[in-house]
Amino acid sequence: MTNPIFPTLCVVGPGLIGSSVLRRAKLDRSIAHRLIAYDRNPSVLERARALELADVVTDDLTAAVADADCVMLCVPVGAIPEVAAKALPAMKPGAILTDVGSTRRSVLDGVLPFLRPDVAYVPAHPMAGTEHSGPDAGFSTLFEQRWCLLTPIDNTPPNAIARMEALWHAMGARTRIMDVEHHDKVCAIVSHLPHLIAFTICGTADTLADEMRSEVLDFAASGFRDFTRIAASDPTMWRDIFLHNRKALLEVLDRFSDDAKNMADAIRGGDDATIVATIERGRRIRRSLIENKQA
Repeated sequence: MTNPIFPTLCVVGPGLIGSSVLRRAKLDRSIAHRLIAYDRNPSVLERARALELADVVTDDLTAAVADADCVMLCVPVGAIPEVAAKALPAMKPGAILTDVGSTRRSVLDGVLPFLRPDVAYVPAHPMAGTEHSGPDAGFSTLFEQRWCLLTPIDNTPPNAIARMEALWHAMGARTRIMDVEHHDKVCAIVSHLPHLIAFTICGTADTLADEMRSEVLDFAASGFRDFTRIAASDPTMWRDIFLHNRKALLEVLDRFSDDAKNMADAIRGGDDATIVATIERGRRIRRSLIENKQA
């Protein structure tokens, strides 16, 4: 058997992302020879065992991380510092701690006080997901051709970064190393703002008069269905994301509000040139997503 990237990989939180990592690693044992899954929720553990997601499924965090060469925290961003604080004392020297949070500054500030000099911390954010959650939601090809953004802290050993890049390449992802603040701004526009708008437009539809609301739900065209698909996402996860990336999110929300007002003014004033230019710009962005295999 070839040497794996990590002899033992521990996934804390086998939800959509965590269970997808485990599914991929089960198919490709060059990623890890031994897989451990931890969760404190009995129903999650029951599903993880039924799905045979890992070699060991446990509710004992200390035991789960003790022998792991890599501990991956796949929990909501608001919980990452607390879980890291509990896991780090039990991790062995030379192991790597990582997470999959979609906000970086708040998580980094929360984890830094608990870091050990003999455990490397390599945060990573796989830009992949669906509106579904839980162990049953994962699938082995979730990360294919998606980006995974790594935001290592200063003085992180190059070998630790290289191993984490190798893990995500084995998952099918493309990787890029990025500054923490830049990461949060990028994700605010490409991920966090679209979710905020989707949640909000569903709320708008829900506050309509009863008759109109019924018709909206009955006759929802593809535009409404497609745009609001992500509004089915996990509320706890997105609450944490909005609050933990509030500065960057509010900046892009202000920019979006200005652009939406400009479009409203163009419609109100019959400015067909501005309307067409806005639509064409949107079409160009959409085509670029398809060409970049992100659609």
